[in-house]
Amino acid sequence: MAKMYHKEKSIPIKSSASALYNNLSVLRIAPRCLTYFTVVHANVVNMVSASWDGLNYSHRQLQSKEGNVTTSSSLIMQAAWCVLPSRDLLVLTSQKGIQMYESDGSIMVYWHALDTPETPTAKAVFARGIAAVREKYICVGVSSGSVLVFDVPSKGSNITLSEVLEEHKEAITDMASECSGSLEGIADLVSADDSGLLCVWKSGEDFQLLNKIPGFDTSCSSVKLWKGTVIAGYGTGQIRLYEAVTGILHAEVNAHARWIYTLDIAPFTGLLLSAAEDSWVRVWHLSLTPETNSVEIEHMYNECVTDTQICGAKFCDGDGYAFAVTGYDLSEIIRYTQA
Repeated sequence: MAKMYHKEKSIPIKSSASALYNNLSVLRIAPRCLTYFTVVHANVVNMVSASWDGLNYSHRQLQSKEGNVTTSSSLIMQAAWCVLPSRDLLVLTSQKGIQMYESDGSIMVYWHALDTPETPTAKAVFARGIAAVREKYICVGVSSGSVLVFDVPSKGSNITLSEVLEEHKEAITDMASECSGSLEGIADLVSADDSGLLCVWKSGEDFQLLNKIPGFDTSCSSVKLWKGTVIAGYGTGQIRLYEAVTGILHAEVNAHARWIYTLDIAPFTGLLLSAAEDSWVRVWHLSLTPETNSVEIEHMYNECVTDTQICGAKFCDGDGYAFAVTGYDLSEIIRYTQA
């Protein structure tokens, strides 16, 4: 197998990555030749701004908060940038609520508190799963199975909770919006939960459920939506490709020996990244044949990050020219670029 990627200099982070699904987010700021990275550690988000020449880094740490005032010890479950046509926001989800910041982490523009039960229950309360949808929506999953839909104005802090989608019975694990940029597809959003159930949605003033794709009692830890195809990674180490609207299974791959923690797709090239507890990062290529309505997946590349339980992996650009990886207890972001 050709050596597609080579390792670059790692980027240091202030505190190590927690063992959380999808624990890396990347935002490319092309006009300034910068890339932002976020990695969650307990109740802190490590944010790094790295220049493309790899010479300059600047660090910021965002604390878990409760309301606009106090910093909190509540654990952060995920941090992800939401790119909307008019603005980019950094969204943090925790055991207490949802924090939305300007993309550089400088100002918190919105806080949403989670409903915590009056009496302590055995079930943990948290938010997890973040996706920007179409022109103005940010969707966030909750441990109850609800999906919260926020309506985001083009500027300012007048963000409102516009709808709550109640189809999942288990905790939301991940969410993804259609990333190909194509407006032809009917499906805009897919949500996944701890039972492996996938719900496919069409956005709008009222979100419509288009399809429910049953799980197999194994958690779906990471999900993507690309050109009408749902790509789902599971605790079994499998990746499944479904047609979003019909739920037809196009392909099933035994991709990893252990729990998959993250998937990513490079929307312009159809390269797919998968990474798991088994220390392996794999790159695949998806190809669609519209005439026969088929999707094929081809294995392209492997990288073993020795003795590392990988918890985050993301492409750094839309072509899949470079990708970055985080691992449990590692205080660095490892980068690879095409050879």
